[in-house]
Amino acid sequence: MLKARVVPTLLWKNFGLVKGIGFDSWRRIGTAMPAMKVYNTRDVDELILLDIAATIESSDLDYASVEELAAECFVPLTVGGGVDSLDRITGLLRAGADKVSINSAAFDRPEFISEAAARFGAQCIVASIDVRRRPDGAYECFGLGGRRATGWDPADWAAELERLGAGEILLTAVERDGTMEGYDVGLIRRVSDRVSVPVIASGGAGTYAHMYEALRAGGAGAVAAASMFHFTQQTPAEAKRYLGDRGVPVRNGNTVSAALGSGRAGLVGALGAGAVGVS
Repeated sequence: MLKARVVPTLLWKNFGLVKGIGFDSWRRIGTAMPAMKVYNTRDVDELILLDIAATIESSDLDYASVEELAAECFVPLTVGGGVDSLDRITGLLRAGADKVSINSAAFDRPEFISEAAARFGAQCIVASIDVRRRPDGAYECFGLGGRRATGWDPADWAAELERLGAGEILLTAVERDGTMEGYDVGLIRRVSDRVSVPVIASGGAGTYAHMYEALRAGGAGAVAAASMFHFTQQTPAEAKRYLGDRGVPVRNGNTVSAALGSGRAGLVGALGAGAVGVS
């Protein structure tokens, strides 16, 4: 049985880390490098770094910054935002990313997923799906940072992405993002039942119990979280302890975490008040 992963998410915009609610109302919470160093001590399994401005603003990817951050990252690193060509994937991998996250470009040109998987391997390609609920209650995939309706049902789109060659699915419930009110377990289950590749649940984590629900009831293979680790005293190490105590297979702690302890401050607290901006 594959072991469940706990994966903090860092949202990056114009050189700083930000956090919002429902893909909106972004406020700055610090800078990326100190956050990367803090998470290196906190028993994370992987990290996800998403440039939320790259696709929306059609900006160039900041390979130099990714290289600097990757040099300080001692766990697998997934980088996303504006990934729309094989050249850009090559640039990110050369900069130190282990995987890339692809979202909007797959809607525009689905064969891009197949081309990327053939060139770099399916294990390198994380297909990102952002989902909103329509007024009638149905789920729909959205591109362009949650702004563009696509008409795709998320379970159907996930199955298509797997067929095209994606090695993982990063599934985000947009309305749950930043709320810390819990994952959309029903959505996770619908998608995980349709694919055999791991589904990374994202959007809404607020407690360790939420993570357990996403893994057990939702069938996710990994749980991503941002606000939960940024703004509370909950930590990845304690999340894995909670899950392990309830029978969920998790990876063992790393030596850095064992030496320095899991820490009790949220990421923002660990970075210090001076690192946090207000907008």
